[in-house]
Amino acid sequence: MFGSTLLSRLSLLWLATAAIISCGASNRNGKPNFVFIITDDQDLHLGSLDYMPLVKKHLGKQGTFYKQHYCTISICCPSRVSLLTGKAAHNTNVTDVSPPYGGYTKFISQGLNDKYLPVWLQEAGYDTYYTGKLMNGHSTSTWNKPLPAGWNGTKFLVDPGTYIYFNATFQEDKSPPAPAPGQYNTDLVKEKGLDFIDTVAKSDKPFFVGIAPIGPHAEFTRSGPFTKPVGATRHQKLFLDAKAPRTSNWNPDEPSGASWISRLEKLNDTVIDFHDGWQVGRLQSLQSVDELVGEVFKRLEHYNLLDNTYVIFTSDNGYHIGQHRLQPGKTCAFEEDINVPFYVRGPNVPKGKTVDVVTTHTDIVPTLFELAGLEQRSDFDGQPIPVTSKAIAQQSKNKKRDHVNVEFWGEGIDEGKYGLDAPNNTYKAVRIIGERYNLLYTVWCTNEHELYDMTRDPGQLNNLATPSKWRTLILNQPISKLQARLDALLLVLKTCQASSCTDPWSFIHPEGDVVNLEDALASKYDKFYAKQPKVSFSKCELGQILSSEGPLKGNSYHGGELWPHWV
Repeated sequence: MFGSTLLSRLSLLWLATAAIISCGASNRNGKPNFVFIITDDQDLHLGSLDYMPLVKKHLGKQGTFYKQHYCTISICCPSRVSLLTGKAAHNTNVTDVSPPYGGYTKFISQGLNDKYLPVWLQEAGYDTYYTGKLMNGHSTSTWNKPLPAGWNGTKFLVDPGTYIYFNATFQEDKSPPAPAPGQYNTDLVKEKGLDFIDTVAKSDKPFFVGIAPIGPHAEFTRSGPFTKPVGATRHQKLFLDAKAPRTSNWNPDEPSGASWISRLEKLNDTVIDFHDGWQVGRLQSLQSVDELVGEVFKRLEHYNLLDNTYVIFTSDNGYHIGQHRLQPGKTCAFEEDINVPFYVRGPNVPKGKTVDVVTTHTDIVPTLFELAGLEQRSDFDGQPIPVTSKAIAQQSKNKKRDHVNVEFWGEGIDEGKYGLDAPNNTYKAVRIIGERYNLLYTVWCTNEHELYDMTRDPGQLNNLATPSKWRTLILNQPISKLQARLDALLLVLKTCQASSCTDPWSFIHPEGDVVNLEDALASKYDKFYAKQPKVSFSKCELGQILSSEGPLKGNSYHGGELWPHWV
């Protein structure tokens, strides 16, 4: 009798405990949870994911990989602001990592602190938490001028200690910034991210947890140039024989690209050895990030949260090491810099699937809105990514977006001790991918042009926008005819807003008979495109100065007539 009574009480206690734990997964107003993990400067094309078995296990095998996901500006702060607002950099006007054109103070001055993701999620009933790097310029002197809005709990990395691996500076909730000497940066971000998951598991409200380690970003102490990333002590004997990947476009015999890139000298053995050591540091620093991912999934599983939580993994921008003779860095429109890792795992997301839909960082906030059942904002420059099996299947039947708007202003960034003085790196570009075309078209502020057929030239070594290549045919059309269409498309995208960013062809052809590049190549449009203004610059600026950016609008086509300006 006593034994059965005790057993009954223990059973009731177990059921009560299980109910408390499962409550976190089910009683959240019918809305899903989000865990967002963003690395810093992680490549897709240099093989870093091959060194992250836990990412592959939990996200690659259990989620969907988007192989054509792009950042629209390949530098940290502007990319992160676009990612958090759903707007292109030319609309946030945050175009650099530091004032006067970028950084946290620019984010504040543009009125974005009450118009970004955590604020909107809180208004929709979510609890929101964030740890790690928010954006450049969020520092010991700006952290509370004002505090970043919209967060229930935070532990931010702040400058000048953001990029120091063993003596970072953190600022928690409303407390003043404090150093963390001797402790490994990514491990502290991981611990706080897990603490936040512990916190949200006790609530019945839906949640968003952002976790932003700095790996594999270069270390930077402001006392000299960027130095290679640093792994945790436990990882510093790993991958010592690794080398910067010898891709087809690595240290080419002939110069490539345009503008300052076309004048780079071939890398010598000393520089190559330096680059190889840099790659070792990147891979070592990513091991703690991989462990972070594994621990996040353990914690979500422990609290029975996985069935109602979407986990997104990406990077703010990509990276190159020696491609096109470049020093370590980003900021270019080359594929290594703009095509970034992107995984999604969650309810009704296919497992182990790779999709080729074209997506961008400006699509992430609209995607979270759709998954949370929120009404899309009219000023989003992105659109929801098809995440569930049903949405992916539906996408294959619908008109597909074929383009990515890419832009950059100001000086490029060469990392390491062999870099050049920072050259002006301003350009506008469009990455365009269809069933029978795969192109990158770039116009530099020097008015030099680049065009790559990436089906034939995935390393982007053969610039077709040069007189000697004009007889080359793409889609059985001469370069001059193709370039006229790409100029018109880029002219819309360079100043696009909302639907003109996601459906630019309808602004050129409002009658709806052109939905992609192939449609636009019809010969009946030749005279129309020949008369279109061209993308150009009058001056290379350090930020967005529209008066230096040439024509800002083009013409739309109406039944064979030329109408001035699209609206």
